[in-house]
Amino acid sequence: MKLWKNVAACILLSLVAGAALAAGDVGEVKKQSLNITAIVMFLIFVAATMGITYWAAQRTKTAKDFYAAGGGITGFQNGMAIAGDYMSAASFLGISGLVFINGYDGLIYSVGWLVGWPIIMFLIAEQLRNLGKYTYADVVSYRFQRVPMRTMAATGSLVVVVLYLIGQMVGAGKLIQVLFGLDYTYAVIIVGILIVLYVTLGGMLATTWVQIIKACLLLGGATIIAFGALYLASDGSFSLERMFQRAVEIKKSNDIMGPGKLVTNPVEAISLGLALMFGTAGLPHVLMRFFTVPNATEARKSVFYATGFIGYFYILTFLIGFGAIVLLTGHPEFADPSAVGGIRGGQNMAAVNLAAAVGGNLLLGFISAVAFATILAVVSGLTLAGASAISHDLYANVWAHGNVNEQKEVQVSKMATLALGVIAILLGIVFEKQNVAYLVGLTFSVAASANFPILIVSVFWSKMTTRGALLGGWLGLLSSTLFVVLGPTVWVDVLKNSAPIFPFKNPALFSMTIAFVGIWLGSITDNSENAKKERASFEAQDVRCQTGIGAEGAASH
Repeated sequence: MKLWKNVAACILLSLVAGAALAAGDVGEVKKQSLNITAIVMFLIFVAATMGITYWAAQRTKTAKDFYAAGGGITGFQNGMAIAGDYMSAASFLGISGLVFINGYDGLIYSVGWLVGWPIIMFLIAEQLRNLGKYTYADVVSYRFQRVPMRTMAATGSLVVVVLYLIGQMVGAGKLIQVLFGLDYTYAVIIVGILIVLYVTLGGMLATTWVQIIKACLLLGGATIIAFGALYLASDGSFSLERMFQRAVEIKKSNDIMGPGKLVTNPVEAISLGLALMFGTAGLPHVLMRFFTVPNATEARKSVFYATGFIGYFYILTFLIGFGAIVLLTGHPEFADPSAVGGIRGGQNMAAVNLAAAVGGNLLLGFISAVAFATILAVVSGLTLAGASAISHDLYANVWAHGNVNEQKEVQVSKMATLALGVIAILLGIVFEKQNVAYLVGLTFSVAASANFPILIVSVFWSKMTTRGALLGGWLGLLSSTLFVVLGPTVWVDVLKNSAPIFPFKNPALFSMTIAFVGIWLGSITDNSENAKKERASFEAQDVRCQTGIGAEGAASH
């Protein structure tokens, strides 16, 4: 553990050095002056999470400890951790930024993300816990051919993880840039290094407790900002009506109170709604959390608690967005005419700037540390899910055909974590200018098209076969990824082409349809001997899926 302590010390020293560097960097007029209070709280949080990681590293001995925290997390704890996982940079920074820019319409993201949870609660949580071991690929390969199914599931997981990482890294980079005055590139690199440390050393146990603590801090901090902003924006009356009136007066338009301004195309709106609802049930880092609880009952409890926490949080982001309109617009201390939305750090920093407007440097420091905790927790979960797909699904079950010891598997997972950390840093730099809620919305399109269809159909349709799953799964993954790349967000905004090849920003309506049709068509036309065996084994799978008989200590299939 000497090496661990040395590395941790180096990271903390690098952060302190970054603060010192920021103090001397007076040439950049767009960066704020050094906020000592914020930086002290930030460093305290980093030190605390390092302590959690050290504690978790002492207790992470086996593959089950590393991937699933030993299966000893309670339903309430897991619910808090799921909420911590889900209340990401896209939620806290992105949605409040969207409401700040677009008003009422920014709610489409929070509503869409929230209504995905009943689907998980009633259709997936218990079934996933009963059939799987460490990853959702355990479930979709339960009665099907192991190698091709795990290859497809792991690929889908990795694509979703990498896309999701982009939004989180952009949020993290912008946050540290505003807080420290550091260059954006250096900020993203610092985040990447910290993530690699948390995951490789502490595994799922460290990730879980960072998420739980972060959820408590974020809910508390967001409550203070939201109701503080409501008080100030309503002239001390706590009146929503008064706050909305002032927002309309400032924007000089009633458009911010009406729907249909952010997503004007009905096809686009339906497609976005489908992605946000069903994409949740295809996120590998969320699905992985259901293996950390001891049984299916606790899995369902965890969704119940998570839904309550997340629903309350999304109400707060709405208040924060409108509070930012009233309290930040036209105030020179928060202004940056060159940034999106005209505020310091751009629209993604609306919540952070509002914290300064409501509570000064003290609240700014607290919220900055909390927002950073938000990103660390989510990126840790994402990185662990991606590393698990590489080590458990691809390495252990595809390349080694199950003939590998646990220590070697965990070692491969740690190497994969390092590689994912480098990829996250590079992508975070490339996508610097994009709104994080938009980026995560695209991720949900891929998750809803590549992962959700094969997961839900494999659990509930007896006639699904390996060939149908592969056809639908690959078509869903390729079509959604291709549509995202050829659509306006990447093809025009990132690659700077004049017009998109695929006209819609949100492709889920089309790619989900392609995936389900592919699964159905491939399965009903499959009359092979393997297909007959797979259909015959559905009954045994269904018994275990619904009752949990045989679920404890399930082996790979």
